[in-house]
This record gives sequence, structure tokens and C-alpha cells, in this order.
Amino acid sequence: MSYHFTVTLDCTFDEAIDKATAALKEKGLGVLTTINVQNAMKEKLGEDINPYMILGACSPSHAFRAISAENKIGVMLPCNVLVQQNDDGKIEVSIVDPIASMAAIENPSLGEVAMEVQDLLKGVAEDLRASA
Repeated sequence: MSYHFTVTLDCTFDEAIDKATAALKEKGLGVLTTINVQNAMKEKLGEDINPYMILGACSPSHAFRAISAENKIGVMLPCNVLVQQNDDGKIEVSIVDPIASMAAIENPSLGEVAMEVQDLLKGVAEDLRASA
């Protein structure tokens, strides 16, 4: 089982972030957090890596249902969307599969929410693929 949906885009890194953010918004998800891993590696370790940004995406209604069903689910929220530039210059957007990430939790109510979010995130990947 794969734990992500990945799409390669033909655009700049910043354009990919904008496209991913817009595609998430179109499906009712917002970006709660933005982690610039490239900058963190440089600041903390003095290491250079390719552009690498993690967007923490959330659907408030789904998050509420998930928290109501499983009060420790916050350790797996928000849903991460990775935008990275590969060594060949190609830009990839990888989106977590919430079914895979929550497979260890045996809670049918949570499983239903995860399936709904998976559908939304697959839709984001499909929209990005169509715009590539």
C-alpha cells in the first residue's frame, strides 16, 4: 500500500505551492501550517537541500469529526502535502494517503472520515495532474 499520491508538475517551485494551495482550497481544505524544510536544514545543520516545503492541510469539518471520534488523532493531523524540487529540476507534489496513515487505528468512525478525506485528497492530486 502506498502512503502518498504524487504528481509531477511542469512549473516553478513557487508556482507548484500556489497550485497545490489552490487545489486544496477548491476541495474545501485550507493550509494551516507551512514548513520550509530547506531553510530549516540550512539554519539548523548548515546543510543544503533542494526546495522542500510541507503544507499542513485541513478540512475543519473532517478534523472535528476525527477528533470527536478519536481524541488523540491530532498526532496525525493535519494532512501533509509535500512540494519538492528533485535533482533534475522537476517539481513533485506528494499528498499523504490518510487511509494508510491511520491504518493502525481501529475505529470505524475514524475510518469513515479518513475515506472521505482520501477522496478529497485524491481529487486534489487529479486536479494537479490535469493542470500539469
